[in-house]
Amino acid sequence: MSPSLKAATAVGVLLLATACGSSNGSGSDASGLNPPDLKAQEKLGTTEGEVNLIAWAGYVEDGTNNPDVDWVSDFEKETGCQVNTKTAASSDEMVSLMKTGQYDAVSASGDASLRLIASGDAAPVNTDLTPNYADVFEGLKNKDWNTVNDVAYGVPHGRGANLLMYNTEKVKPAPTSWSAVFDKGSEYKGKVTAYDSPIYIADAALYLMATQPDLGIKNPYALDRKQFDASVALLKEQNANIGEYWSDYLKEISAFKSGDSVVGTTWQVIVNAAKAEKAPVEAVLPEEGATGWSDTWMLSAKAEHPNCAYKWMDWIISPEVNAQVAEYFGEAPSNARSCELTADKDHCATYHAGDEAYWKNVHYWTTPISQCIDGRTDAECVPYAEWVQAWTGIKG
Repeated sequence: MSPSLKAATAVGVLLLATACGSSNGSGSDASGLNPPDLKAQEKLGTTEGEVNLIAWAGYVEDGTNNPDVDWVSDFEKETGCQVNTKTAASSDEMVSLMKTGQYDAVSASGDASLRLIASGDAAPVNTDLTPNYADVFEGLKNKDWNTVNDVAYGVPHGRGANLLMYNTEKVKPAPTSWSAVFDKGSEYKGKVTAYDSPIYIADAALYLMATQPDLGIKNPYALDRKQFDASVALLKEQNANIGEYWSDYLKEISAFKSGDSVVGTTWQVIVNAAKAEKAPVEAVLPEEGATGWSDTWMLSAKAEHPNCAYKWMDWIISPEVNAQVAEYFGEAPSNARSCELTADKDHCATYHAGDEAYWKNVHYWTTPISQCIDGRTDAECVPYAEWVQAWTGIKG
């Protein structure tokens, strides 16, 4: 069993719904977003003895789920900071939990990070206080989902792309385009699968960006009303062919093994796990590119244990620990030096960890806001709250 599949089994059902993401990171300010004027901590003080974290399943492992998987215990011994973790099942839950002020840090996905920044729930981060930040891949620094007005709001954890997976026995010829789930979806009616989240609207926008250039879409997370309505309409058409919307990691594997699903959105970790269970699948980054995700460890503006939180943020992106997390969870590490330390020496190649040409075609999830983050000043874009409302209608 692969480390990634072990992770899924250990937590029962690895819910990665809205677990990561944002735009392809062309700039370092969110085009009009004006967060509260908070200042980053200037220096580290005495550690407080504990740290309270909100995290995705598989990010904060202390040996409880698997005695061989533990990067928390050594952290506690080295820093004296006892780790308390709340595992969240969605980005919305993370945002709600951060608002309580009871947590010090969160492994926020791109569809949550700007919400936390704009509301003042996330504090600016002084990356000089996290020395391992220096070794983070440049392609993850100063991006729209973790930086505003050249101010960093966290440290990158890892990244992944949303790929097109298909059954090699049922889907022929091998698809190279998202048309397989949109324009040609009826060929596989009832066996098309799609990611169950409002952020999936960006996948439709990405396809329209390539196939209907007259719409003028430049960024799948910056959609004016006409662009948004076109994306929603495409997804409503697709709904007739959908057999299942997935967010449950293991259920998608099961559906592709049984043949209930033959084509749809996936992650590399799911492809690996499905192959390990003998499912006849392959995956491709389609010619239009893809959406994707990059998680960021963010500090609460109300953190009661900020020094321990800083210690944790530096620890989780340290080469050895980041390598362990990346393999266990199934993602590309954020620290370039981690690639030398993975147990599977092909891990970084499989996940394209240092292949920036690959990532240029990936539009990482980010929180849609009314300011158009594609740089337009003469238009108003549809904010995330309306994406949530629209998603209910699409599935209905």
